[in-house]
Amino acid sequence: MRDQYERTIEYLRLSVTDRCNLRCRYCMAEAGVAWKSPEEILSYEELERLVRLMVTRLGISHVRLTGGEPLVRQGIVDFARRLRAVPGLRDLSLSTNGLLLAEMAGKLRQAGVDRVNISLDTLRPERFREIARREGLPRVLAGVEAALKAGLEPVKLNCVALGGYNEDEVVDFARLTLDRPLHVRFIELMPLGTEYQWEAWRFVPAEALRRRIEAAFGPLAPGEVRGAGPARYLRIPGAVGTLGFITAMSQHFCADCNRVRLTADGYLNPCLGSMLATDLRAPLRAGAGDGEILRLLTEAISLKPERHQMEDLTRPENRQRRMSGIGG
Repeated sequence: MRDQYERTIEYLRLSVTDRCNLRCRYCMAEAGVAWKSPEEILSYEELERLVRLMVTRLGISHVRLTGGEPLVRQGIVDFARRLRAVPGLRDLSLSTNGLLLAEMAGKLRQAGVDRVNISLDTLRPERFREIARREGLPRVLAGVEAALKAGLEPVKLNCVALGGYNEDEVVDFARLTLDRPLHVRFIELMPLGTEYQWEAWRFVPAEALRRRIEAAFGPLAPGEVRGAGPARYLRIPGAVGTLGFITAMSQHFCADCNRVRLTADGYLNPCLGSMLATDLRAPLRAGAGDGEILRLLTEAISLKPERHQMEDLTRPENRQRRMSGIGG
């Protein structure tokens, strides 16, 4: 499947729920958001039908389960097992905040999940409480260990760089990769959502983080990690793991973007930074056949814009969209 700019679309980020058990400052308000009703959320059967069509008919080969927090939805392990059985699906991964991963990592691997990304913005308990507005750092770290033990590899740790909160922990995060197969990815803060008061000084460019790391460990060498995402990987010479830099704002990678997003309530988003969305829930529940659904999917992918406009803070869509609702 190619979009109008001849980009091959082969990666689906599939949100199974808009709910989450954390309240991270850059993602949602402390009181949470207005959750979708159960009736608005697609059933596993509806989600599976869409995935099956996209994989077998449109060439999607990578699916990542996201949320909200995907592990809070009952039945997620069985759903993963059903997706793994779809012919043509080469890679099934999952993004999680890690709170429930310790008890579920082995089951997820047995169900066919290949690898996992774990959100971890700080290594300090008091900062975890400040950023996530909940307790939980020991549980997340236990989840990291469980993922390694279960073979959900590569295990990637996603750290959103927040000026005034955690940029001074960059070297501590980098040190995690020295003797363990962990792949730490630093993600530039994106100005999405009405709950987060965007302030320019909170944005930390990836290049500044790289300079901090090289000041401590010397020049970084090229690195490589299996996956379908946009990170540029480097390695501390001699380290077991790697360091990834996701430069969505300072050096956008839209020309190589290979993904679309399906929200838990059934909207296909061709771009994280765009309000464009195609309603698939209504036709699904109205009895649309596979041909009609495929037509809608094809048209939705064709609408994928050339690039995002998230750096333009005056654009209303940058305030109206919530990361928690579109699967990150």
